[in-house]
This record gives sequence, structure tokens and C-alpha cells, in this order.
Amino acid sequence: MLLRDNVYESLRADILSCRLAPGDDMREQELAERYAVSRQPVREALLRLEREHLVTVQPRQGYRVNPISLSDARDLLRFRLALEPACVAEAIEHAPDKTLQALDGFRSFAGNREDFITYNRAFHSALAHASGNRRMAGALCDLIGQADRLVRVSLANVRDHDPTQLVAEHGELIEAMQRRDRRRAATLIKAHIQQTEKRVLPALKRNAVIVEEKNT
Repeated sequence: MLLRDNVYESLRADILSCRLAPGDDMREQELAERYAVSRQPVREALLRLEREHLVTVQPRQGYRVNPISLSDARDLLRFRLALEPACVAEAIEHAPDKTLQALDGFRSFAGNREDFITYNRAFHSALAHASGNRRMAGALCDLIGQADRLVRVSLANVRDHDPTQLVAEHGELIEAMQRRDRRRAATLIKAHIQQTEKRVLPALKRNAVIVEEKNT
């Protein structure tokens, strides 16, 4: 992998994991020291992240990690609502039995909050790749990755977070997919994403790094 891609991946991961939090100011020299590189690959990485709407360039001041807006969070989840059911349908139609059986590894979960975020991302990424459609899987995995910081910020505002219900929903979806029941699987994955929106958006509203959408 080229050096500039290493820097881009590291910086993107730090933003999505909230190690660089929404609203944080960044400077090229400080980031170059952080990743032990020159400023050029840092600048290239920041410009790529600006195109992904994760970073804003501030003339003569540096860069800022974009706050999370409610409208952008809603848009992301609605895009996922359109794309993930299509990936599930493709997986049911075309995935080999062994691919669907491998989803059994996600029927249970044990760990802390950070472990759950990793588990949840891995599960939904597995659904994306099970589709066998590289373009859809790539787009969905990007959405899932960007949703990580939504999940982190929202979980920080949920007391006594219990993942049991979410893991149970995953199990029901796995059952439907392994039976190749397209109608049941479509109902389950849509309901799962809609419930995510109902949990995440109210929690995001309570966080100081959220910005309200502006009327245009």
C-alpha cells in the first residue's frame, strides 16, 4: 500500500472511532508528527476526507473534523435502508450455503461496548460481502464504517446499553437468510435499520457535538 493510503486509512479510522472527535481542530504539522510522515501525504489524506464530508478545510487555520449533523445522520441511515436490504436479497439469491452458514458466528456476543461496535460492524459487513456484488458491498461497507461514529456518540448517551435485543435481531435475520426466505429477511432487515434510526437520532440530539441542520 502506498504511504499516502496508509495515512489516509489511519486518519480516517481515527475520525470514525472518535479518537479525533467531531469538532476537533487539526493541523498538518501535528498530524504529520502523529503519523510520523511528511506533510504531503497528510495534505492528500485530508483532501480525500474533505470529499467524504468528514473534514472541513479552514483557510489559514487548518482543518476541522466535521460535527455530526442530524440531517447527515438521517441521510446515512436512509441510504443504508435502501442498500442493505438489496445486499441481503442478493445473498439469499446467490450466496453459497457455506457463506450463509458462516453467519452463525454472529448469533452470540460477549464483551464491552467497544467490542459490540466491532461485532456489529463485522456482522453488517459480512451481510454486504455475502451479496457477492462488489460494488454494492463496497458502498455498504463504507456506510457502515461512517456509521461507527454515530453509534459511538449515541451509545455514550444511552445508559445501561444492553446489546441483547440487537443480537437477537441479528439471529432472526440469519435464520431467514439461511432458509432463503426473501420476504421475511427483507422485513427483518428493514425493521432493524428503522429501529436503529429510532435509537440513534434521539441519542445524537442529546450530544454537544451534534449540529442542527440548516434550512435552505
